[in-house]
Amino acid sequence: MGTLYVAVSKSLQDWAADVGLGKLVYKVGYVEDGIPADALIGMAGADDWKILLTADTEKDEQEILSRLAVKEKLVDPNYYPRLKGASGVVKVTLAAVENSMLVAIALENRDPPKNFKVKPIDIANYLVRNLVK
Repeated sequence: MGTLYVAVSKSLQDWAADVGLGKLVYKVGYVEDGIPADALIGMAGADDWKILLTADTEKDEQEILSRLAVKEKLVDPNYYPRLKGASGVVKVTLAAVENSMLVAIALENRDPPKNFKVKPIDIANYLVRNLVK
């Protein structure tokens, strides 16, 4: 059994916005044993990684990434030299996250809040929810 994690880097998001990927770029990864932060040291040339969410899973990394590719766009590490083979970097669609949250609110028979805004933890929950099911 391993640990699935979702991490974010402000410097990587700024770089992604500069090269046309958009600011909603996150790292989804898997570690068999150990601390996820150790796997992120120096990843994609960024040192400011923050782990947003972790979850225990029975799936392996290949299965997680193939499942993720169905819902969201995985960034090709061979196309962007800064990523240097870093797998699991995903470009998240804000509309998909908003729709998922609105459907969850509707299923609970609640009205959406007036100032509905997606936060980074909401994106991490969306990614984990789609990968752990």
